[in-house]
Amino acid sequence: MIMSQLKITVYNKPHDIRNEVDEIRKVILTMDENQKYEFIKKLVDTNGNKKTAALKIGCSDRHVNRLIKGYKEEGKAFFIHGNRGRKPAITIPEEKKQMILDMYRTKYYDCNLTHYSELLEEKESIKVSVNTISSILRKEFILSPKANRSSKKAMKKELQALQSKTKSKKEVAAIQSSILNLEDSHPRRPRCAYFGEMLQMDASVHLWFGDCKTQLHIAVDDATGQIVGAYFDEQETLNGYYHVLNQILTGYGIPYQFFTDNRTVFEYKKKHETAVEKDTFTQFGYACKQLGIDIRTSSVPQSKGRVERMFGTLQSRLPVELRLGNVSSIEEANEFIKSYIKKFNAKFALPIDNIKSVFETQPDNEKINLILAVLSYRKIDNGSCLKYKNDYYIPVNSDGIAVHHRKGTTAMVIKSFCGELYSCIADQVYALELLPAHKLSSKAFDLAIIADVPKKKYIPPMSHPWRKSSFEKYEKSQPHRNLVA
Repeated sequence: MIMSQLKITVYNKPHDIRNEVDEIRKVILTMDENQKYEFIKKLVDTNGNKKTAALKIGCSDRHVNRLIKGYKEEGKAFFIHGNRGRKPAITIPEEKKQMILDMYRTKYYDCNLTHYSELLEEKESIKVSVNTISSILRKEFILSPKANRSSKKAMKKELQALQSKTKSKKEVAAIQSSILNLEDSHPRRPRCAYFGEMLQMDASVHLWFGDCKTQLHIAVDDATGQIVGAYFDEQETLNGYYHVLNQILTGYGIPYQFFTDNRTVFEYKKKHETAVEKDTFTQFGYACKQLGIDIRTSSVPQSKGRVERMFGTLQSRLPVELRLGNVSSIEEANEFIKSYIKKFNAKFALPIDNIKSVFETQPDNEKINLILAVLSYRKIDNGSCLKYKNDYYIPVNSDGIAVHHRKGTTAMVIKSFCGELYSCIADQVYALELLPAHKLSSKAFDLAIIADVPKKKYIPPMSHPWRKSSFEKYEKSQPHRNLVA
């Protein structure tokens, strides 16, 4: 009988058996783990110096003894770190990460990451840091609208590498197109010393809400960075700036200086605009003159860095807030921005209490209403009336009695801030009464009606600054008005 030969392996030491088992199990170590394993294995096999091994590994003698004991009992598997494969306790669940990603793509797609973090906590009850959000979005090649140049450059390199490997070139191209160009930075200068010393004023056209672009007029205090007035309008208009000035006067008082651009001056030169009621620069300037407010102008946007940077922040945040607030009209936007500006100032502006205010006492509402007026010239026709906005008006005195003037007499129409109409003829102020297109009754066909006693009309006092002669004098002092044909 032929006996089969059996292969018998003799192990001299217990750890030899462990090494054989490790080879079967294919235990995989990291570089650091494998380095420790090799040191300890050599130490045990050669009965080497433990202190030398401790120096090479970078641990204590006691820890070397632990490693030797573990090696003998468990072999190579002992050197696998205990946390391998485990998620940290603070790890965000995958479902939550996907939710954060999906909400940014669908609902908060136009937010910068800081703003997105705030909205998540405020509206979604999800508290997560900006760095965590950035990490989640970065894995999907999504950058913040406020990403810096180096981040965009690194992203481009990654996309180029991905484009050469992936078959989905359309997806890569879409990601590349989402990377925005950096805006040029504005030069910095020290802030003013006092609150109300200088207010920077400007308007910005943007897709703030809905499908049509609108103009947001704002005034920003240079010392605190506080928005002191904001108003939406379809165009950059005198009406928009008047509403901002009205908010300033009623909320804070009379500032020392406005810093704005003189872009409108150049426009009027170019267009040869002669209608004084459309001359925003002259109208607004004369109102400021009556209030004692100095106006400083510049044609360089960077010189008004405070308001320019403010628009950058608002364009990043405000459209999101307006969209989430379901704002679809200018009226709704102007109502919404009242509460939003309070929240915005509380977050970004410097505390007013720490800076001395130089705002003068607020004027009364009657004075504000008359100062923030739009002036225009009209001619008296042969019916002692003047035409304004396609309607005919007749000047009346304080007793409500019509006052007749010769045909061709120049009258200055004064439209107050609240819409009341007056006229100034030969430095005499009259109220304007609308002339109806048809009589209310007929002598031939209606019963005799006792004529009503004319009602008393409010006429601004003679001390009021809106006088035809004084305005004409101011108008002639404006260089751009002298250059129009």
